[in-house]
Amino acid sequence: MCGIVGYIGKNQAAPILLEGLSKLEYRGYDSAGIAVYNNNELEVAKSKGKLAVLSEKIDGGKKLSGNMGIGHTRWATHGEPSDVNAHPHLSQSGRFAVVHNGIIENYISLKKKLESKGFEFISETDTEVIAHLFEYYYKGDIMDTMIKVINRVEGSYALGVLCVDYPNQFIAVRKASPMIVGLGDEENFIASDVTAILKHTRDIYYLEDNEIVVLKKDSVKVYNTDKEEVKKEKFTVDWDVSAAEKGGYEHFMMKEIEEQPKAIRDTISPRIKDGKIVLDDISLTEEDIKNINKIYIVACGSAYHVGVVGKYVIEKMCRIPVEVQVASEFRYCDPIVGKDDLVIVISQSGETADTKAALEEAKARGARVLSIVNVVGSAIAKASDDVIYTWAGPEIAVATTKAYSTQLTVIYLIAAYMADKLGKISKEEYADFIKEIETLPDKVAEILKSKEDVQYLASKFYNCHSIFFIGRNLDYAVSLEGSLKLKEISYIHSEAYAAGELKHGTISLIEDGTLVVALATGKNLFDKTVSNVKEVKARGAVVMGVTTEEHEHMDDVADYTVKIPATHEMLLPSLTVIPLQLFGYYVASLKGCDIDKPRNLAKSVTVE
Repeated sequence: MCGIVGYIGKNQAAPILLEGLSKLEYRGYDSAGIAVYNNNELEVAKSKGKLAVLSEKIDGGKKLSGNMGIGHTRWATHGEPSDVNAHPHLSQSGRFAVVHNGIIENYISLKKKLESKGFEFISETDTEVIAHLFEYYYKGDIMDTMIKVINRVEGSYALGVLCVDYPNQFIAVRKASPMIVGLGDEENFIASDVTAILKHTRDIYYLEDNEIVVLKKDSVKVYNTDKEEVKKEKFTVDWDVSAAEKGGYEHFMMKEIEEQPKAIRDTISPRIKDGKIVLDDISLTEEDIKNINKIYIVACGSAYHVGVVGKYVIEKMCRIPVEVQVASEFRYCDPIVGKDDLVIVISQSGETADTKAALEEAKARGARVLSIVNVVGSAIAKASDDVIYTWAGPEIAVATTKAYSTQLTVIYLIAAYMADKLGKISKEEYADFIKEIETLPDKVAEILKSKEDVQYLASKFYNCHSIFFIGRNLDYAVSLEGSLKLKEISYIHSEAYAAGELKHGTISLIEDGTLVVALATGKNLFDKTVSNVKEVKARGAVVMGVTTEEHEHMDDVADYTVKIPATHEMLLPSLTVIPLQLFGYYVASLKGCDIDKPRNLAKSVTVE
């Protein structure tokens, strides 16, 4: 989950590294550091805390001189956040500097061996093992050394390595952790994410596992572990530089909330032609769809919540059984999945470690895999049989908003597409669905025009100690996401429950003044949810109801009501989630929390 950036070129490296790390800080902000080659020495600066601490320490990079360097922003796994545990790590002699994203699973045995050879360790990290291994194996050839090192370490890694004996190049490698190579004009880059280098280049290489890249100012060469050169296809990223900037907003999260109408529209518009859903991205035939026995949706975090919505929507529209699994559990439950099953994996980054592992498990058992990802060329995208991209653009805030919304949109498209192929939806119903999905961006924009109403509600409840979200069916699915948004950025204890389960224990937690956010948007279950609202109010709860404009009765039972526009029943989650995102944001803002970089979290979970 850490962020890596590397630079070699005609300019001073340190300011460029700091700039790149500022775009990667969402991946971890426990500490930061850079190493720069200067006059046959490796100069290292690193600090506990956010990047700003390091930047101030080295005066924005002015205190470190040199045209080649590597940088790192850390999310701590092995060893507490501290100056000494921060990357880059130096080898014992200072000959090598290493940055690492991932986990070295056998570092304890390697550490013991190195200690027996006289190496002394000063940190608690697994990464320091790599730095010392480079020195242990080094006989004058950096490529040979890299191959020996990666043959010894077990786990996941993206490595950037400087060596004082190589003043005009540095070397990098990846295995199961993200890394891209940026191709510039007399300058080249490595980075964990393209956002780190967008200001300098849009031309990149995607590295495959165990591909080693040697970067010079005027060349980039990629090799396999047999030292054979690998020809790479250049990919041009079409993201705007401004998309990775705040653009006048106080926080990326609010910017990304406001970008949702455009992101949803960009995801929908290329896939609806002449009133029909067209998924040119996938090779699933009508026969393939008719032969599906079962669908598994596998994901983590907010993407998992998209999967819960997907279960309701796909089962309702297609009448195919759907099972939703947390990716971290999927491969450990000996899943009953095979060649007649479709596995849908969902990941914003396309690099989520648990989701990648679940994908591999599904494919090993013969299942077909369809992925929903945001990053073109990501590991999950490349490993899938089919992929549908969400055109959300870069999402910087740790708490997802627009990626979640675009993933929902893709789920709707898949469900309607398959329902049509299966003959499970009439022409009239299909046309109505298409009409309504095309109006989603405008309806989301309409909700955002009234965000001050949600801000007012946040001002009344930001001091709550516990908040509960309840709903039924699709409303329950969305309540999971609403609860997560609140807890991850405001640190308020929050839980989501199926409203019908209240009487089976949960209602004992309700006391005078407890805030309950009640989602009641569906027609068929509205009255039942209203009954649940009355139950919690009878026990002292304060209720904030979220419903559609047509359900006026909510005003009679809830203390406060948020209204969303009406739409097709299956599409309601896209609208219901917006006030919940806003509520979480405003509560966190009033509490003075670091909204874009909440404590202990990182954007992309690339380690198990």
